[in-house]
Amino acid sequence: MPTAFQLRQARDTIHAGGVVAYPTEAVFGLGCDPENEDAVQKILTLKQRDWRKGLILIAATVDQIRPWINLPQEALAPISAYWPGPVTWVVPASAGAPDWITGGRKEIAVRITAHPVAAALAATFGGALVSTSANPAAAPPARGPLTVRHYFGQHLDLIMSGEVNHGAQPTPIRHWRTGEWLRS
Repeated sequence: MPTAFQLRQARDTIHAGGVVAYPTEAVFGLGCDPENEDAVQKILTLKQRDWRKGLILIAATVDQIRPWINLPQEALAPISAYWPGPVTWVVPASAGAPDWITGGRKEIAVRITAHPVAAALAATFGGALVSTSANPAAAPPARGPLTVRHYFGQHLDLIMSGEVNHGAQPTPIRHWRTGEWLRS
């Protein structure tokens, strides 16, 4: 688990527009402030990822994702039963959710993470974070900080320490209305 100093360092890096690599439930992720278009673009460029695919936001609490979603409380309750945990849900996006996060869609992918480092990072940052696997397109996701460094060299502002669940697959993604598993 990172120290309070390391979490503050990561928070300050993100607030300054930086990109941070951190462990999540299954793989290392790349994260930034979802409101910072330049930081999001840096991640997309590093990953060679088309912005139209959209990005996942993770948070430590439901309150941190509320500004990003447009979902009535009664619809949020059954989804919340899966959180904190490794299930990402695609839900209606708020009017303020930018295209560089939603991929130009009216929906957004969100997860309340159960990973202690990712949750502590979101809590310290004070809001939702971009979370996308730390790998260039077509390369396997990084499961440790050395692989992250190999993939991205000095192009990241900070790589946090921590473990992933090495047997885990990438987190499943489910649609809120249909219940369909978009990735399982």
